[in-house]
Amino acid sequence: MSMLFSQARNFFAADAQADRVVPPTGFTARLTIFAAGAMAFLAVFALALSLASGRLADRWGDALAKSATIRITAPTDQMDIQALAVMEVLATTPGVKSARPLSDEEQRALLEPWFGPDLPLDRLPIPRLIELVEDENGVDADGLRARLAGEAPGAVLDDHNRWREPLVRAADRLRMLAYVAMVLITALAGVVITLAASAALAANEQVIRVLRLVGAQDSYIARAFVRRYTLRALIGAAVGTMLGMIAMLLLPATGDQGNFLTGLGFQGSHWLVPAVIPPVAALVAFIATRQAALATLQEKR
Repeated sequence: MSMLFSQARNFFAADAQADRVVPPTGFTARLTIFAAGAMAFLAVFALALSLASGRLADRWGDALAKSATIRITAPTDQMDIQALAVMEVLATTPGVKSARPLSDEEQRALLEPWFGPDLPLDRLPIPRLIELVEDENGVDADGLRARLAGEAPGAVLDDHNRWREPLVRAADRLRMLAYVAMVLITALAGVVITLAASAALAANEQVIRVLRLVGAQDSYIARAFVRRYTLRALIGAAVGTMLGMIAMLLLPATGDQGNFLTGLGFQGSHWLVPAVIPPVAALVAFIATRQAALATLQEKR
């Protein structure tokens, strides 16, 4: 580990003679810093999207995985009888942790977003709902449906799978798209930095020839370009990451219960995750610039 730190310190240590090979300012310098900053800014949002998608998938999966609803549709004079029959069936069903009928107030709250707050439940044929919570072993849905069909013909079991599975699958795919976006952003940053380094090498061809005449090795010249462009990428990515995190702070926050758009920001320890973006950008710049420098110097021999 100490050797690794020593090599890193030597790499980033200033070398006045080598630094003269690389122009400290100019179009390629500004392009590298801007590209690294822009890619880091976009990477913050892609990272936030992937983490938010993961939270969303976990929230939907946990909320619906161990719950079910029994809907009772029957004539008014049969509603209470069938509800009582359903409760008796559930009391003897393995895997049922708890079950309770929803009150009129709870059903009104469920229907309010669609029908408004003044829904007359006592004058409308609203089905009776029973909330079912499963234990860790779960309920045999097919067996429970068969028992309900015999004891309470108007009862229908909804185990929420038709709602949960598409939502969780969509959130997982969105998370995968966010990962793909981060890979593409990283690749694009490497391409831009490679082009900038190649342009700088081409612009300093005369300086490189003079250095070769006085005995400079290609590894020495390449190291100068790699060091300068790695530092530029690190600085640009650090600035872009900070700006991206400030932008995330400005998004409306609603806590863990927020919906997808308002819950797009980082939460808890996830605020530390973007700290990996500048080192990754520097590593990409190191690899890209080194390959570009060695290839270009080899061509100019």
